[in-house]
Amino acid sequence: MTDDVDIASITVDRASHVEITFTDDKVCRYDLAELRAICPCAACRNARDHGKVAWPPAGRPPPELAIADAHLVGAYGLGVTWSDGHSTGIYPFTSLRRWCDAGRPSEWVD
Repeated sequence: MTDDVDIASITVDRASHVEITFTDDKVCRYDLAELRAICPCAACRNARDHGKVAWPPAGRPPPELAIADAHLVGAYGLGVTWSDGHSTGIYPFTSLRRWCDAGRPSEWVD
C-alpha cells in the first residue's frame, strides 16, 4: 500500500466509534477508547515513550468518553476534540489505514 489513501466517507458516532470507508471499499471502525488511548499528539506519545499510559488517567477509572468535535485536517487526517478536553492529536489517514490493516497494533503506526 502506498502512503496515499483516499477517503470515501467518515462517520463519527460521538458516543462509540469512528468509521472510515476508503475509496477501495475497505471499511475500518475505530472504538473511541482505542483512539483516545493511542492519541498521536506529542504529549501522549511522550508519555507512552516513557512507559506511561497516556489515557485513561492513572489511578482513576476511565471517565466517560465521547467526541465533542471532529474535523478534517486538510486531506491529511482527522482532528478530534475529546470530552475530556484533549484536542491536540491529529489522526493521519495513512496511519489509520495501516492500523486497520494490521488489526489494531498496540502502538501508533506511523
